[in-house]
Amino acid sequence: MTPGSNIPLAVQRVTVDVTAPVRLDVSGLLLTADGKVRSDDDFIFYNQPSGPGVTYTSGGGSAPDSITVDTAAVPPGIEKIVVTASPDAEGQSFQGVEPTATIRGADDGSVLATFTPPQLGAETALVVMEVYLRNGAWKARAVGQGYANGLAGIATDFGVSVEEPATPAAAPAPQAPPAPPAAMPAPTTPPLDPRTAPPAPAAAPAAAAAPAPAPGSGKINLDKGRVSLQKNQTVSLVKGGKPLLSQVKMGLGWEPAYRGKDIDLDASVIAYGPQRNHVDSCYFGKLSIVGGAIKHSGDNLTGEGGGDDEVIVVDLGRIPQEVTGLVFTVNSFTGQKFTEVAKAYCRLIDAASGEELVRFDLTNAEAQTGVMMAKLIKQFSGEWEMTAIGEFVKSRTVRGMVKPAAKSL
Repeated sequence: MTPGSNIPLAVQRVTVDVTAPVRLDVSGLLLTADGKVRSDDDFIFYNQPSGPGVTYTSGGGSAPDSITVDTAAVPPGIEKIVVTASPDAEGQSFQGVEPTATIRGADDGSVLATFTPPQLGAETALVVMEVYLRNGAWKARAVGQGYANGLAGIATDFGVSVEEPATPAAAPAPQAPPAPPAAMPAPTTPPLDPRTAPPAPAAAPAAAAAPAPAPGSGKINLDKGRVSLQKNQTVSLVKGGKPLLSQVKMGLGWEPAYRGKDIDLDASVIAYGPQRNHVDSCYFGKLSIVGGAIKHSGDNLTGEGGGDDEVIVVDLGRIPQEVTGLVFTVNSFTGQKFTEVAKAYCRLIDAASGEELVRFDLTNAEAQTGVMMAKLIKQFSGEWEMTAIGEFVKSRTVRGMVKPAAKSL
C-alpha cells in the first residue's frame, strides 16, 4: 500500500502486525467521529491490552507486536481504530529503521496488505495504519503520519490524558507506584516510556496539541498561490478547501550540458497501484497511458529553447481508481551524468489557466543518469499531494526507474 490508499475488509476480524529492525511499542486508539478517544480506556497498549473490540498482543521481542480489531465488537460511536508505533529505545527515531505493517485475517492469518511508510527521518512515533468505518463498511487505510514528540504527541492529539511532571526535569525523580494504565507522560528529555509513567493526579485531560512535524514533513496547500518546494517537502493540491480535480501539466526542463554539448534527457511518469504495483509508464515511446488520462508531449533531444522541454499532461479527475501514485522521472538516454546538466527542474501547471502551481528546482546534482523528481499521491479524501523527491538513480531509461520509484512511494 502507499500513503493514503485503502482496501475494503472482507473479514470481520483483522490483525495489524508492525515490525521493524528494532523493538517497537505498538498501540491502538479507538476514536469517535471527532477524531478523539471517549476516555483513556480507549487507549490500548502494553499496560492496558484490551478494550471493546480491540486487543493488543506483545510479540515478546521475538515476534511483532500487534493490534487485533473485531469490527463486529467495536462499540457504536467508534468510527476508527488507529494503530501507532514508536521505537522502544529512548530517543530513537525511525530514520533507517522504517516499520512495516501487515494486515492479516485474524482467524486464518491470510495477508490482506502490507505497508512501509517511506522516507522517515526524525519521527519518534508514527500513526501507521487505521481501520475505519465508512458508509457501513469497514476498511483499512495506510497512513504513515509521523510525530517528532513521541507517543505523547499522538496521545495528546487524540485526546488521551497527558500530564506534565510535578517536579522540574533536573530534580531527582521520587519513587512512585505504578502508573494508571491509560496515562501517558508529557514529552521530556529523555522521553518517558508509557509503561513506567508517573501516576497522574486527578485533573482534566491536557488540551490537544497539533503534532510536531519532523523536518521536511510539513504540508501546505495552494491557497496562497505558487509553492516552491524543497526536497522531501509536500504540497496538498487543494485550493479554497477543495481538491484540485482538474487537468494539470507536469513540465520538466533543463539547460543544455555545460561546454555547449547537447544532452538528451527524457521525462517520464510511472503509474502505481495501492500495493506499489507497476501499472504503466508514460514516456517518449508510449505517449498515452491509463485511457488517455496521462499524456506525454514527445521527446526533446537537446533541452534547447525556452520553457519546459517535455510536458506530461495529467487529468486528475480521470485517473482510474487502480492508480494511486505517480512518480515523475528524468533519464539521460545518451549517458551523460546529471553533473553535466544545468538547471533541471519540474513544475506543476494548471492546464486551464497556465498558472504555475508548484515548482521544484534540482539544486544539487550527482554523477548518475536518472533522477526521481517528484511524486503525486492520491489521498483517501480524493485529493492529490505532490512531494519533491530529488533522488538520483543509475539508469538511462524509464524501465530501470520502476523499482527505485516504487520504493519512494
